[in-house]
Amino acid sequence: MLGEERQQAILAAVEQRHSVSVQELMQLLDISESTIRRDLNALDKEGRLVKVHGGAMAIGGSFHVKDDAVEYRKEINREEKIEIARYAAALIKDQDVVYMDAGTTTELMIDYITAKNVIFVTNSFAHAKHLSQKGYTTYILGGEFKPVTEAIVGEEAIISLDKYNFTKGFWGANGVTKGNGFTTPDVKEAMVKKKSMQKTKERYVLCDSSKFGEICSISFAEFKSARIITTKIENNEYRGMKNITEVSV
Repeated sequence: MLGEERQQAILAAVEQRHSVSVQELMQLLDISESTIRRDLNALDKEGRLVKVHGGAMAIGGSFHVKDDAVEYRKEINREEKIEIARYAAALIKDQDVVYMDAGTTTELMIDYITAKNVIFVTNSFAHAKHLSQKGYTTYILGGEFKPVTEAIVGEEAIISLDKYNFTKGFWGANGVTKGNGFTTPDVKEAMVKKKSMQKTKERYVLCDSSKFGEICSISFAEFKSARIITTKIENNEYRGMKNITEVSV
């Protein structure tokens, strides 16, 4: 299928359904995820649709966004996530007090951490178990358990963060743009991210290249408020930004 023909098919699907996911387009057109994302980037830039996290919607359509399940997200861009995680883990030094956000890339960090006498605080049961098995002192926030992302969220988790001051912190994001900053679909999870970032001296957001230019419904931090660790940036708008570190795959 030629590029223009493919893009017309994408636009037809978006207009018919009002919003469509990347996975739906992959099945409908029998093409790769990377090709779909490139087409969505191009069509969004031309103003022919609005790209959102995980898909696209028609111009003037409603903003319908939800989290993907952890089991699905673990397999997306896995090689990129491993390289990002490896680099991020090396930033942790002896005696650090670290906040580790729930997420698939932050979880991958744990296997590569070598620093000693580090204290960790997390809102993820899986992270807490993995860290404690490696012998680290680990604290987990209290609050509401969110099954789809396996994160602890809500007001109790936010209150739990008041007593901590972190030397470093690592977060995931569903979308990254200059104007909207770091975004995620769920307000409860966003507020935990926001509060934990406010309590942290050195802030790092880990995201693979597919997250740039995507927007979710809730912003939790400004674009320049954290250093972004990613792989090679495909979106020209973000190349050369001072707060972005690119690692090789």
